[in-house]
Amino acid sequence: MEEYRSGIIFGFILVYMLICMAVGLWAMRRTRSTKDFFMAGRHLGMIVTSVAVFSSTMSGFGFVGGPGLVYLAGTSSFWMVINMSIGMCIMFFLLGKRLRLFAELREPVSLPDAVSARYNSRFTGGLTAVAILLGVITYLGVQIKAMSVVLFQILQDIPWASTPLQWCYVISCAVLVFYCVTGGIIASVYTDLIQGVIMVVAAVLVLLTTMATVDGGLQGMAEVITRDDPEAMQPWGTFGMISCLSFYFIMALGVCGQPHVITKLMMTKNISDTRHMLPMSVAGYGLAALLWISIGLCMRAVVLNATHGTPLLNADQAASEFLTYYAHPVLAGVVFAGLFAAIMSTADSFLNIGSAALVHDLPQAFGMTPLKHELRWARIATVAIAVGAGLLAYYAGEMVAMLGVMGWSIFAIAIVPIVAIGFNWKRANRIAANTSVISGLACYAGLYLTDIRLPYDFHQGAFSMLITLTIFFMVALVTPANRLDKDIDAVMDL
Repeated sequence: MEEYRSGIIFGFILVYMLICMAVGLWAMRRTRSTKDFFMAGRHLGMIVTSVAVFSSTMSGFGFVGGPGLVYLAGTSSFWMVINMSIGMCIMFFLLGKRLRLFAELREPVSLPDAVSARYNSRFTGGLTAVAILLGVITYLGVQIKAMSVVLFQILQDIPWASTPLQWCYVISCAVLVFYCVTGGIIASVYTDLIQGVIMVVAAVLVLLTTMATVDGGLQGMAEVITRDDPEAMQPWGTFGMISCLSFYFIMALGVCGQPHVITKLMMTKNISDTRHMLPMSVAGYGLAALLWISIGLCMRAVVLNATHGTPLLNADQAASEFLTYYAHPVLAGVVFAGLFAAIMSTADSFLNIGSAALVHDLPQAFGMTPLKHELRWARIATVAIAVGAGLLAYYAGEMVAMLGVMGWSIFAIAIVPIVAIGFNWKRANRIAANTSVISGLACYAGLYLTDIRLPYDFHQGAFSMLITLTIFFMVALVTPANRLDKDIDAVMDL
């Protein structure tokens, strides 16, 4: 690739990183308490929150892992795009108004705070915090890995800036830490706004570019891929029907268990904003997903046509390879800036909820007195979590999409029953909540660590969520219901 193209792309990324640092410093002036740091003071407008919801869902998982998964498995990952859109509808229906009412009622600074209020149990809130920490380390690792891989690939084509992969991880973590420690969740949601606009515009332009790259556009791509592997362009792709349907289950219902997404529902200024946020979030996600699908198909087609040279060494390179070699350098620079925006804003959300779990929720669960200078400790915890996730990202061999599904699964298994179901069903009690979280995470850990393959490639996370939901309902039905506080009972009647 010509050096000037890499220089233009790197220039866009550098400008964006400087903007992020400026946003972080601006947000720091508005962050005066842990309520501001963790919940943005619940002063966000409808448009900002809507864009933040779909931007957090896309993240580095969709920008890097999505095209890589299409390149690797064909149409199988299309189901993730469909599932996510349906999942947003389910999430808003079950939690859009409910979580905002809980936020108005008890003023929680984190999701485990709301869980503790619902079940009147600090232990249940603590279990939620543990699950969040486990998911945060994994999912945050996805963001850092995606950011580092892309940065490494760009710098390799600039002779004076060529940097080893290890240093790309260090740079990525350093920028994230500065941005997150200074601005907290306020920086995240306003970066989400910038990111969302970039993603929607860039996705449409990228779709047009991919269609011009391969003769015949999308039809031409499908024909090339079908000649090589007919199954890759069948409705279920190479994963098969059962595997895709299990992804459907974990993705569609699992949106309700993603704390970095659902906590934003507690940050809106007005409760009535929820009804208008859903169509904006779903439409934004649907348009942004065009980038996910079109790049993956295009890169597989050009590799099969031998117009790209050599096959990709790693499927995660699909997005960066396409933007580097086939997109106009200005478009590539804008999309790469959007990619880094997606990663950084989502990483900020993860660092935010992770630090809240560490310094606010877990001490409460163990009956400890609240930490003095909690905001300062939250920032220290942010640094520690970022370093831990960075080490996991560097040493993990999984591709970005698979690590992303793993983090998504941990959140869904633990949080969907106790929040999505429990906040809408009075019969749910703390015994059911505690049992389901422990059994679900134990089941998933057992399947994953022993590498047990389920029949027809049924996803391990989907199976574990079936287990945890079954246990949640069964235990709730055979054990006495907890007495709800009057205000909680009244909110659940609305």
